[in-house]
Formats: sequence, C-alpha cells, structure tokens
Amino acid sequence: MINDRLEKAKARLDAYYEAELAALSGQEYQMGSRRLTRADLAEIRQAIKDLENQVEQLQAMVNGQGPRKSYRITPRDL
Repeated sequence: MINDRLEKAKARLDAYYEAELAALSGQEYQMGSRRLTRADLAEIRQAIKDLENQVEQLQAMVNGQGPRKSYRITPRDL
C-alpha cells in the first residue's frame, strides 16, 4: 500500500518537474488566433516542494522509520 503511494507520488513529482521546465521555457504562447498561458510557476514550485516532502516521508515509512514527530516536555517540580 505504501509502496503504491510512494510510486504515485514519485510519478506526480516527475510530472511537476516537467511542468516546471515547460513553464520556464515560456509562460505564454500563441497558436494561430489562440493565446495559451501555462500554469503559474510559483504554484508549480510549491507543489514540487510539497511532493518532495511527501516522498521523503513515504520513503522513511518504507524503510521502517515512522513519521517525524516532535514533542514538547515541560519539567515540573511537584
């Protein structure tokens, strides 16, 4: 189950990398009388960052490590 999610996340990440390259080559272009605009580069980069974090977490779970957790401990003298 986790391996399937990991592979899908990696495939989506690859697609976003390709979309970033396409957006960098030209944000707007025209074909005949139609003018087309690519997706927003900032949104693509945010999605890449999110997917990289997701892939990292899934990879850790596959390797037997749990999700990262953080705890705050407040010592008290009772």
